[in-house]
Amino acid sequence: MAQESKLVRVKEKWIAGVCGGIADFFGLKRDGFRLLWLILTIFTAGFPGVFCYFLLWFLMPKEGER
Repeated sequence: MAQESKLVRVKEKWIAGVCGGIADFFGLKRDGFRLLWLILTIFTAGFPGVFCYFLLWFLMPKEGER
């Protein structure tokens, strides 16, 4: 039986665990994804990246919940 991957915030986190959870969901390295998120946020004048991060912070459950 295949393990079902879920989009959750991780406990090993920098701020809220959002980027780590997204990276795990897509099978990417956490630190690399965090750096990519930061760079894209800076180059898009900050608003879209920050808005999406806060939105996901409230919508994504913590690891171990559900």
